Amino acid sequence: MSNLDSLLQTLLTDLPDLHPQMYFKSSLNALCRAIEDVVLAGNEAPLVIASFQQERFYRQETRRYQRIAQKTDHVYVLAAPEPESSFAIASDQYETIPLDLEDSLANEKHLIIVGQDYTACLACQEQKKVLTSVEQSQRYEGIWTFERDVCLHAASLLLDRIAQYRPELASKVKKAKKQYCLTSTSSIPPLPVLQSRVFGQRLVTYLQASQYKLLKAYRALSAKERKERFANAMTAAIRQSLDPKEVLAVAVNELGKVFEHCRCILYCCDRTDEAVEIEYEFVAPGLPSLQGTPWPISTNPLLSVALAQERAIAIADVFEVQHLRQDKKFAAKLEQWQIHSWLIAPIRHQGELLGVLELHHGGPLIYQWHENDIALVEAIAAQAGVALTQAQAYSDSESLNRNLAALEQTRSNLIAIVGHELRTPLSTIQVCLESLDSEPDISPVFRQALLSTALEDLGRLRDLIQDILILSRLEGGQIYNQIESIEFQETLELALSSMRSSNNSKDLPTISVEVDPHLPTIQVDAEGLEEVLNRILDNACKFTGVDGEVTIQAHIAPDDDCLEVIVADTGRGIEPSRLESIFDSFYQEEDFLRRSKGGTGLGLAICRQVIQGMNGRIWAESAGRDQGSAFHFTLPLEAPSDSQDLMPVTQTSHP
Repeated sequence: MSNLDSLLQTLLTDLPDLHPQMYFKSSLNALCRAIEDVVLAGNEAPLVIASFQQERFYRQETRRYQRIAQKTDHVYVLAAPEPESSFAIASDQYETIPLDLEDSLANEKHLIIVGQDYTACLACQEQKKVLTSVEQSQRYEGIWTFERDVCLHAASLLLDRIAQYRPELASKVKKAKKQYCLTSTSSIPPLPVLQSRVFGQRLVTYLQASQYKLLKAYRALSAKERKERFANAMTAAIRQSLDPKEVLAVAVNELGKVFEHCRCILYCCDRTDEAVEIEYEFVAPGLPSLQGTPWPISTNPLLSVALAQERAIAIADVFEVQHLRQDKKFAAKLEQWQIHSWLIAPIRHQGELLGVLELHHGGPLIYQWHENDIALVEAIAAQAGVALTQAQAYSDSESLNRNLAALEQTRSNLIAIVGHELRTPLSTIQVCLESLDSEPDISPVFRQALLSTALEDLGRLRDLIQDILILSRLEGGQIYNQIESIEFQETLELALSSMRSSNNSKDLPTISVEVDPHLPTIQVDAEGLEEVLNRILDNACKFTGVDGEVTIQAHIAPDDDCLEVIVADTGRGIEPSRLESIFDSFYQEEDFLRRSKGGTGLGLAICRQVIQGMNGRIWAESAGRDQGSAFHFTLPLEAPSDSQDLMPVTQTSHP
């Protein structure tokens, strides 16, 4: 046999009765170890020849062959060496023979044992590699046998190959052939019972170990596949929709498909929450639903532990946890919710807590969470964190776009309204002044009329600029921030007096005041409250005819510790869809070119800023067009009062 011939093919040619079979690498490894253990368990010194294909395979068995070398002087190891390897250096314990990479032996695995009482031969050639990530699925074609003639012939062929590679071993090879009778054949002696039992036991042990490794590898691949499938499902959901509700619903449903006997819940929270409402849920048959249930955060001891660490926590039996057993109230809740085994995974993104993903097993037996289960849930939690962050970013961008659009609309309204409100009085003033200048002989009466008109429009300009300045200062917190204790009725009387002095009483509707004379003092800015009353009363009178009525009421709010003021009228009314919009800056119910009443649209915006600055609320109510309207606002009280039991006093003012 030359240095390029295959040992397996030579044996099949020389011994035509041999029939090769296919073996997986795991089976060959089990066979080799069982045969080697027969050598280690015996008392004789057999000939041992092992070919490992590549040096890296031999390195995994170095310690084992050092032990075998302590049993016999004739141990020969063949392998194709790695670059710059010390494999070719002779060993003091056994002989190493480096193979050429083109030698057929570099693609074959052999183990030959020749003893006085037993022999063994394993000769296999690796087949074309299968495209798989599992190394143990490599396949070999070959033979293994205890027949002495086959073993002796194979040993002789390999010893000849060893002598060709290392001529300095020729005398040792010759001695081995003579010592183990390789020059002549003899009948096969029966295998001793001890050796048969040892071989069988070891073979079964190694086959079981090999199967366990394969099972473990397949489980790892299955877990990886599940993890990647979930990640792909979550990624697809994120790409298809930026709605967090839809993405998180996909997360719990996909997770529920794997843990079909569990309840899967997901909710958003932060560390400061006392309790939250469960938003997303997958429920196994037989378990109660918790969707919409207030879920404890601060009082949940397990959740506190989970939020304090980076990883998920898994509890196989919640009733074995000491501090849960001691908390009788919480333990009763666990019984009610049917939680026996618990897995909690915080949802974080860039270190920020966004929510929690939980699995509850409620069967009669505890569920032992595996590492793969925990890794899978953590992967889903990570994807949920990305989904929540992206959805929030999208929501923020949408909100920003809406705010920008509203700001642009406000800017357009400002330009249009201010332009109109400036141009109209300026044009009037210009006409009046030009008339006075061009007509020096104008009558005193007409002169006074022109001056009055010009002064009136100058007042309109002043009011416009004043409104803009007031709103700007309110937004900066520069005015109406002197909070003090005052009587509401005093401020109301000032506002009514101011309105009557600045308007002709013939143009005003009937004004009724229904205010308890014994109201407690309120904590407000007096000037700010007067400003609000002036503007709301002015609006009510402006949009109510002289035959209409404006009613002012004030009482202690029944559901809140505050004073509620109501200014109602029987005038034009407001469309229900616009009850919120009327408080926006520069809002005008009518187009500025067609409106029947003047104004900048800043009055109610100023009122809202003032009331909110005094920790109150303001809103409007109306049944619709020509149905009248009512403006409500609340003011904080200085102290509790029982004055709500007193009867109101009604005053009526006629124009």
